Amino acid sequence: MKGKIIKSTGSWYQVMEFGTDKVFEARIRGKFKLIKTRLTNPLAVGDFVEFQLEQDDVAWITKIETRTNYLIRKSVNLSKEAHIIASNINLACFIFTLKHPETSLGFLDRFLACCEAYNITPLILFNKIDVLNEEEIELVKDIEFLYQEIGYDSLEISSYSKLNFDQLQELLKGKTSVFFGHSGCGKSTLVNALQPGLNLKTSEISDSHLKGKHTTTFAQMHFWDFGGNVIDTPGVREFAMIDIEKEEVQHYFPEIFRKRKECKFHNCLHINEPKCAVLDALETGEIQYSRYANYTKLMEEAEEASKQ
Repeated sequence: MKGKIIKSTGSWYQVMEFGTDKVFEARIRGKFKLIKTRLTNPLAVGDFVEFQLEQDDVAWITKIETRTNYLIRKSVNLSKEAHIIASNINLACFIFTLKHPETSLGFLDRFLACCEAYNITPLILFNKIDVLNEEEIELVKDIEFLYQEIGYDSLEISSYSKLNFDQLQELLKGKTSVFFGHSGCGKSTLVNALQPGLNLKTSEISDSHLKGKHTTTFAQMHFWDFGGNVIDTPGVREFAMIDIEKEEVQHYFPEIFRKRKECKFHNCLHINEPKCAVLDALETGEIQYSRYANYTKLMEEAEEASKQ
């Protein structure tokens, strides 16, 4: 029997059978746990699997198909390990909020670099537009323009006024998407607004620290009436790119990768090399300082990881 994982709680999974859409409670055989990997979870929501039923109707997962892609985050307690958030994704939606809570450009850049590294199409959703004043809306438009110039698609949305929901539904239709962002950025509220009746639990922002409270505690797939599905994920603070060499990082910043062809040295890392086209573009404003700063930070992290 074949199906896909639609929910993961860590020890139990829900698998939906292909063809019938019947859902089974499932567990994994011990051999999965013996696979040597730097990942803390052997299976993730979105995985395609083979399984067999026992007499008590519990499904035992016997095989996992090769993933086309996946998103990962750093494991909470294990610095050298990573946790798969979701797999086999067509569209990764990053929920950006200017406030309540504030989203940093560093967090966005790390997300985009992960999408580039693992071959996932990203979409930046500027959420909670309805709570911004004119000056803040202008700032959002500046950020949006910056990333559109690089080549990233984006959309301004509001779950309450349903701003641009027709366009968003068209982008999500027929795809497996994942919603990603800080706790409190409005992922669950957005899913509820797009699919009335789901009634996912939502939470207000903590007044004391203006940070979101975790409401989603495990990844789960939900299905749209208009076609396709979304993987709702717990809010996380940090992405990971495992087993990446520092020389590779520039491949995941499109504007830097395009410019590198003009550098004098083919192995230029764009730090302090002579006749570096990237550093020149930084001076002229063709490449943004915020993006370059996050590029060098990821390079440093990759170098540190290689020493461990």
